[in-house]
Amino acid sequence: MTTEPSYKKLQKIIPFLWFDGRAGEAAKFYTAIFMRSKIESITPMSATFRLDGMKFIALNGGPQFKFTEAISFFVSCQTQKEIDYFWEKLSAGGKKSRCGWLKDKFGVSWQIVPPILGELLNDADEEKSERVMQAMLQMGKLDIKKLKAAYAEK
Repeated sequence: MTTEPSYKKLQKIIPFLWFDGRAGEAAKFYTAIFMRSKIESITPMSATFRLDGMKFIALNGGPQFKFTEAISFFVSCQTQKEIDYFWEKLSAGGKKSRCGWLKDKFGVSWQIVPPILGELLNDADEEKSERVMQAMLQMGKLDIKKLKAAYAEK
């Protein structure tokens, strides 16, 4: 049995986030929310951490650049309990928005979404999909029961 060289197991793409002096604080905030997370290092210049096993690097780069909704992190939640948890934890000190989107206290955008939403929106029956879309557009935090009810509506 052959084993793959260890360098091939490295995560190829690592999100690199620019913070205005709050990289260590952000690393602590995020690792307290996500399971299977840990801080690998915090220095005055940067922080390296893992969220649910995925590596991130945060830089204390200064005020020159800000986060925008052009980049967001999509959190796939199987249950309403998961949606509720991530919605409240990640929005603490930040701003809740529409359709499952929020900004955390650092300005990073997140989408808190159940996989079933994609299934319902991409149904072959366009009327069902449209009802789900209209229901979603009325929501801040996504509600699985309400999305399913819109889909099942006659």
